[in-house]
Amino acid sequence: MIRVLLVDDEALVREGLRMILEPAEDIEVVAEASDGSSAITAAVQHRPDVVLMDVRMAGMDGLTALKELRRSTYGPKVIMLTTFDLDDYVHTALRNGAAGFLLKDTSPRELADAVRTVADGSAMLTPKVTKRLIDAFAGLASEGASEARQRLSVLTDREGDVARAVARGLSNAEIGRALVMGEGTVKAHVSRALAKLGLANRVQMALLVRDAGLT
Repeated sequence: MIRVLLVDDEALVREGLRMILEPAEDIEVVAEASDGSSAITAAVQHRPDVVLMDVRMAGMDGLTALKELRRSTYGPKVIMLTTFDLDDYVHTALRNGAAGFLLKDTSPRELADAVRTVADGSAMLTPKVTKRLIDAFAGLASEGASEARQRLSVLTDREGDVARAVARGLSNAEIGRALVMGEGTVKAHVSRALAKLGLANRVQMALLVRDAGLT
């Protein structure tokens, strides 16, 4: 069972997140908090596996609380939630140790999947954010392109297609529509590709594809 702490200064948002997550048989919402400082207290008390936390809150904001949580002896994995996908938020969140960054308009299924992905030890970023992070490294792509292509050569043609789609910032559903395959099949291809490449998450895969000059 994945234990989750919800942190948002709007009770209605917390209730909505609870309603999305609680039907999942493998996810349990163990506590809620309305600001960063109470989130830290709740995390120590309830020991969640994953914290879903808003970026902008009255009092201690989510980014500050994230930094404190990651510094603590008990450091849960944290997914930051926001209405605004501003680059400053994304970069600060990742620098402070966030395991994920999602927009609040993320679909219920994608939200639950993100919790599972992060609890399993991988990173999870909304596809639009992933694409901008990749673009930020575009200037570094020429160096080591040959090595990157050699690493990617272990993939099957279909796995390579999926990897390139990930590098374009597409979600699993979008990849499925583009390549005419089921979403479950896409997820299986992504998992196999990550295992073959020795990578931890989709962002690392996307950067490797970009380094190879294949986007």
